[in-house]
Amino acid sequence: MSLSLGEGRVEPSNTNHESYVLGMANPKDLSALLNLYLQIAPAELFRVLAKQLGVIRRNGIYTARVVIWMMMTQRLQGGGSLARSVEELAQGRFNVVLSKCKRVREKRVALSTGGYCQARQRLCKLLLIHSMDELLERLRQRLLGPTDASRQRVYVMDGSSVQLEHEAELAKAYPPASNQRGKTHWPLVRLVVLHEVETGLAERPHWGPLNGPQAVSEQALAEQAVEPLPAESIVIGDRNFGIFSIAYRAQQKGLYVVLRLTQVRAKSLLQALPSNSGDHPIHWRPSRWDGKKQRSWPADASVPGRVIVARIGRGKSKQWLYLFTTLFSAPEEVVSLYGRRWHIESDLRSLKQTVGLHRLSVQSTDMMEKELLVAVLAYNLVRAIMHLAAERAGIDPRQLSFTYARNIVLDGYPRILAAPTPRRQLLELEAIVDMVGQCRLPRRTKRRSYPRQVWSRNNRYPVRPREQN
Repeated sequence: MSLSLGEGRVEPSNTNHESYVLGMANPKDLSALLNLYLQIAPAELFRVLAKQLGVIRRNGIYTARVVIWMMMTQRLQGGGSLARSVEELAQGRFNVVLSKCKRVREKRVALSTGGYCQARQRLCKLLLIHSMDELLERLRQRLLGPTDASRQRVYVMDGSSVQLEHEAELAKAYPPASNQRGKTHWPLVRLVVLHEVETGLAERPHWGPLNGPQAVSEQALAEQAVEPLPAESIVIGDRNFGIFSIAYRAQQKGLYVVLRLTQVRAKSLLQALPSNSGDHPIHWRPSRWDGKKQRSWPADASVPGRVIVARIGRGKSKQWLYLFTTLFSAPEEVVSLYGRRWHIESDLRSLKQTVGLHRLSVQSTDMMEKELLVAVLAYNLVRAIMHLAAERAGIDPRQLSFTYARNIVLDGYPRILAAPTPRRQLLELEAIVDMVGQCRLPRRTKRRSYPRQVWSRNNRYPVRPREQN
């Protein structure tokens, strides 16, 4: 969806209100994160979307614009509570995103969390989805410019899981895992996300049950995830996605793929494993096992492409790499492009650990989906700040630490709001961007000489045993 709204433009009446509330001439002199949100999410955007979707708008304190911002700050604060978010609202930190209603003008914002809690539940999920898609496109144009934003994009995809609270509704929709000893306690959600390589921005995620009769695979979710991508985009996937259904769905959508193959699948496609590196044109046809439960292609379906065989690694760690691609680039370029797939591992870690997506403390499936979307949107805002800071410092955005950048942005915006003059606020803003540009990750001069290991953590409380009848 594309709306005919100016980039970061707000109606004159709304701009006057923001200046009136903050007591300054220009609302852009805010923190980096809040400033970016104001530019890409003007109040007019939510009015237009609500009108198009037929959603009833409430003219009060907790509009959709305010609720989404408060939910994002909760995600970024790491364990931020409803009470803390409402307290910041009452202190005036979020005044610039408030609507011009009577209670705001009279400065009568209550500290009770009831209104915010009800507003979160009333927030239309469809409105959140459409606004997230629009904000993502605006962020991309803000970072790359209108011309570069329309050029060929490269995406990496991967899957993960999210743990939920043990509520009856959640356990029914997303059943816990089970084995011969019985069921576990926590409901689990399977998640697949696409990340753009250049900017690090995450597309809208797709999810489903990890267990139970309605369980969905990562491959099925990946097929849904590639649907909205623009034509001629490049999708990179590891061995888990190196199957015929992914390649065929991408071909039908006009996308290029770079998919890693298992040794068994590469041997089946090439008839025999080659002993040297090379480039082998093939027509990938499904085997009798592909899509055994649910075939979505005709009997004569095939995907023309190439299998690139390369030897990668150093010393004793060398191994064979088998890539299926529909690109026309040189084999060395395809192998180098696949090497960028590792970025999504750190991106998913940032999503789950830093944004708090590893576990969602919600009580309904509706709130779970809203929290999931808001968490990805908050992640994209921080990624955009990192991209701008890296551009200013002349380095690759992937060289910056996401956790450090988030902490600097959150710690810095109270200082900006407390600055006495707009000029001082602008200086504080530039200082934040400069500090984010210094959050560089350490550069390893050589690989680890020891294998990576995971130490088990002791439980704070003993495991509850099964009751004996």
